[in-house]
Amino acid sequence: KRQSEAEIARVWNNLIDPRITEHAKPTGIHKGTLFVTVDSNVWLDEIVRYRRKEILHRLQHSFGKDTIARISFRLG
Repeated sequence: KRQSEAEIARVWNNLIDPRITEHAKPTGIHKGTLFVTVDSNVWLDEIVRYRRKEILHRLQHSFGKDTIARISFRLG
């Protein structure tokens, strides 16, 4: 589990649009749900509305659907 978290954090910046990675960071994974903390309501809204599927697809392509089944974005 720890290895997955570290690996996800390491490749996050390479997989995801730099404008998003400036404002959103993966903070943990539990039972197939990746938790991502976002730094503002504006970016949280943008990501959830328009980018969630793209981000999930990219991560699932790299890590598999068993590792990342869902993403939960939260303000932090």
